[in-house]
Amino acid sequence: MKKILAIVLALSVFTVVRNYAQVKPVAKIPAHMAGSFTDDYGIRYIISDTLWLQLPRTRFHIIRWNLAQQYLIARNDAHNPGEGGLYTRIDFMRFTGMEPWNWGYCLTAYNAKSDAEAEATAAADREHPKKGCNGFPFSRMMVVK
Repeated sequence: MKKILAIVLALSVFTVVRNYAQVKPVAKIPAHMAGSFTDDYGIRYIISDTLWLQLPRTRFHIIRWNLAQQYLIARNDAHNPGEGGLYTRIDFMRFTGMEPWNWGYCLTAYNAKSDAEAEATAAADREHPKKGCNGFPFSRMMVVK
């Protein structure tokens, strides 16, 4: 019986270590994007390194940040009102001269079947933020105090 328990314990530890090793670290969120926000449509958000909440019921679990190219890849929460369990690419950019709107985002892809498919989606057009999000403007974000 002790041998069986030792084998079960060893397999459990191996599984935990193996699964932990497969988890890729998430890059640190840009400071200006962390916190509570409202967009220019009146929608509220709470954003952290690993979670993008679009209130009241939409959650994106952030898989990775690409800070150099200004986008993130996320898995849609299974309980979202739409596209649950699929993948999203969110492109973002800083704004100047638009205070209190300091940055904006674009849901470049929101229903990809894999994270690779979402990531391969063409980037938003940051040169033309008023129509660079699939023909629409970037959603502008303002800090909620």
